Amino acid sequence: MNGHQPVEPICVRVNDAARMIGIGRTKLYELISAGELETVKIGNATRVTTASLYGYVERRSKAN
Repeated sequence: MNGHQPVEPICVRVNDAARMIGIGRTKLYELISAGELETVKIGNATRVTTASLYGYVERRSKAN
């Protein structure tokens, strides 16, 4: 054991974000455009914050 704790990502790639909530990339981009999910640009890369993914799922579960 090296004593390092696993690190929870604070942002993920678009493909990973879509997979995390079980939707396709097109739908994910629609949610981003609608302001439902927060993104961060790092250089040319777009990342989706995991906080916004958890928040989106929580909001949707309360709507049902």
